[in-house]
Amino acid sequence: MTGFEEEFQRFRPVINRLSNIALLGKKVEVKGQDKFIQQGPNIIVGNHVGSFKDIAVLFKVVPRPIFFTANKMIFDVDEFNQLIKKHLRRYLKSFGLFVDLYFRPLKAYFVRYIATNISKVGTIPVDLYQKKRLAIRKCERYLRDGRAIVAFQGRGRIIKKAKNPYIPPFRYGVPVMAYNLYQQNKINVPVTPLAIFGAHVPFGFPGTIKMNVGAPMYITECLREDFSHSIECFRQLLEERVTKLLLDIV
Repeated sequence: MTGFEEEFQRFRPVINRLSNIALLGKKVEVKGQDKFIQQGPNIIVGNHVGSFKDIAVLFKVVPRPIFFTANKMIFDVDEFNQLIKKHLRRYLKSFGLFVDLYFRPLKAYFVRYIATNISKVGTIPVDLYQKKRLAIRKCERYLRDGRAIVAFQGRGRIIKKAKNPYIPPFRYGVPVMAYNLYQQNKINVPVTPLAIFGAHVPFGFPGTIKMNVGAPMYITECLREDFSHSIECFRQLLEERVTKLLLDIV
C-alpha cells in the first residue's frame, strides 16, 4: 500500500467513531453495494442533501479509501479558525460573535484536531476562491494515481423550491474529468452513480438513510464529435441515472 493507504488504515478507527457520531439515531440501508469499484481510478457521483451525514455513510460503505474536495483553509489552524468565525458571523450575525467567544476553548480543540488530522481521511485541499478548473486538474491527478474521489452534486441540503428538491442540476466537473482522462491519458475511468435519501433528517433524530448504488458509467457512452456535446450528454446521463436510483428507494 502507498503511504496514504497505510495512514488511512491507522486512522480508520477514528473515522468509524466520527461516522457513528454523525449518524447517531440513523439506520443505514444500502442497495447495490457490490457495484462499488474495488481498485483503480473511480469517480463516485451522487446527490448531496445530508451535509456531513452523506460523507459519513460513504466512509462506512465504500470498501476502499475515498477522497473528497475540502476548502484548503481547514488544513491550517489559523485559517480554519477564521473560517469558522466568518460563518458564525454570516449566519448568526452579532450573536455569532458571542457564540465564538463563549465556545472558544472547545472550538480551539476542535480546530486543532480537524486541521491536524483532516489530510488522513482522504481530503483533496482546494482553494474555493480560485478557478474551478484548477480544482478539476488536482482531482485528475488523484485519478491518474488510481484513487477514488467523491463528487457530490448539491449543497448538502434540500432545495424546496427546486424542480427536484433532492437532486439539483448536475455540474460539468465530473464529465470534464472523465473526458480529459480518456482523451489525454487513455483512461476510461468508471463513474459510479448513487442516490441518497433520508440524510436530510436532522442530526440526532431517528430515521433511515437509504443509498442506492448503480452500475459504473463511462464517458465513452457519450463521445461526440466535439467537446461540449460530449460533456453535456454525459452530464445529463449521470443526472438521469441518479434520479432513477433515487426514485427506486423513496
